Amino acid sequence: MNWIFLIIAGLCEVVFAYCLGRAKGVSGGEWWTWISAFAAFYVLSAVFLAKATQTLPIGTAYPVWTGIGAVGAVLVGIFVFREPATFWRLFFLTTLIASIVGLKAIS
Repeated sequence: MNWIFLIIAGLCEVVFAYCLGRAKGVSGGEWWTWISAFAAFYVLSAVFLAKATQTLPIGTAYPVWTGIGAVGAVLVGIFVFREPATFWRLFFLTTLIASIVGLKAIS
């Protein structure tokens, strides 16, 4: 069950990165809406991470959480914000995913 909490925490991290990306190009009330959503998902992410670490080792949980957020943020950047999908970006994204899978496999 705590692996599910960890995945939810990582997905919340992806959502808060998305909210930051959306807040970047707006101002006024819309900016406050995106920043409020960012703060809410930031807190949710931390709460789910804390719940997951009740039984998972922090040395595994934290890198997996960060990795899910990093991979998700890169993919959101590429597919939503039209950031470049260069060979090297995809290469290092692949090595990051392999590292996350490796951490899961040894824990």
